[in-house]
Amino acid sequence: MNDQSDVLDSIEQADRRSNPSLEKLPVLPLRDIVIYPHMIFPVLIGRASSLKAVAEAMEREKFILVVSQRNPATEDATIDDVHSVGTVAKILQVMRLPNNLLKVLVEGTVPARITRSVRSEPYMEVEIETLPAHADVNDRNLSALVRHATELFEEFVKSNRNLPPEVLGAFQNLEDPVRKLYYAAANIPQKVDVKQRILDAPDVRAQYYELVQLLTAEIELLRLEVEIDSKVQDQIQKSQRKYFIQEQIRALQSELGEEDDGGPELSKLSDQLSTVVLPEAVRTKVSEEFDRLKRTPSMSPEYGVNRTWLEWIATVPWDGRTVDNLRLEHVRTILDEDHYDLKKPKERILEYISVLNLVGAVRGQILCLVGPPGVGKTSLAKSIARALGRNFVRLSLGGVRDEAEIRGHRRTYIGAMPGKIIQSMKRAG
Repeated sequence: MNDQSDVLDSIEQADRRSNPSLEKLPVLPLRDIVIYPHMIFPVLIGRASSLKAVAEAMEREKFILVVSQRNPATEDATIDDVHSVGTVAKILQVMRLPNNLLKVLVEGTVPARITRSVRSEPYMEVEIETLPAHADVNDRNLSALVRHATELFEEFVKSNRNLPPEVLGAFQNLEDPVRKLYYAAANIPQKVDVKQRILDAPDVRAQYYELVQLLTAEIELLRLEVEIDSKVQDQIQKSQRKYFIQEQIRALQSELGEEDDGGPELSKLSDQLSTVVLPEAVRTKVSEEFDRLKRTPSMSPEYGVNRTWLEWIATVPWDGRTVDNLRLEHVRTILDEDHYDLKKPKERILEYISVLNLVGAVRGQILCLVGPPGVGKTSLAKSIARALGRNFVRLSLGGVRDEAEIRGHRRTYIGAMPGKIIQSMKRAG
């Protein structure tokens, strides 16, 4: 049957037979689910090999081995791409969907281990051995595990808001420990590899041990989620309460004709701004921005932007100046102390300082020292600063491509910061 439509037709025409043979079964690889025994689950099928496996199963008393893939992204799964333990399932219903798709309703019966690959084309077929799926009622350790797992699952369902209460009711109505085991495992939202560990366990006791570990971890996660939600809600309530109180204070102050001082933080910022010597135009702009800051709610993004801008205004050295030491002998002594030889660069530096002595003011000329790394450009600049009595700041622009990093970002952006030049001026003091 090469055409998928023919495969679908053969599935619909398959007859029921009486005695199933479970030694060899076709395989239905599952991408992202694990089907346990006693579970009824719908599976959507579209791969050609899976369609042919279902067609063959319909000819073989409707039994098929459902087994999870190790990697869900694998398209053409082979025996090496699936787990070694799966579930023998019976096909209950087949529904044809558009685009040559099938929706197959299967019911898990018993766990089984793959012992040998029979064929891989046109569908996968394997030999299997069924695994023990009964509980020893005389095993006290198993009884203790069952009781503990039952208590954990009840706590898990009650704590999980995504599971309806009916899940717990159906679980409590089960008496068989094996059915309770698989029912609980099927209702835990976990990855395929994690849920597969329960199937891979050698016996029911080991399976219950895996279930207890899984439930314990899930309950701990749920407790952490509740704790985090509680902290977030408390923080939100505190922020809202603070905002409402601040608004009430502003309203009362407005009624009384009093000015809002903005609290101790803004009072401290106002004191800092009042001690800074600013040009008149800058002082006027700072006063306007400070008044606007006092009227802005502290939870507003604009509040943080304006406050940062004013804090930088208060910390930049507007009137901080040093007196240059322009004595040539002093400068020559410092240069000779810090560097051996370098006659031409030293002569150019002394020539530049001589011009400063004659003119008495800097005319915007900048000394440019050029050379490969390690020849002494930065150390010469440090010597010049030491000789003149100035604070030295090294500004590295290697790798900078955005001019905003140099001149600063616009204030309209949240988190805007001054550029490297202003930051260096602040460090220099």
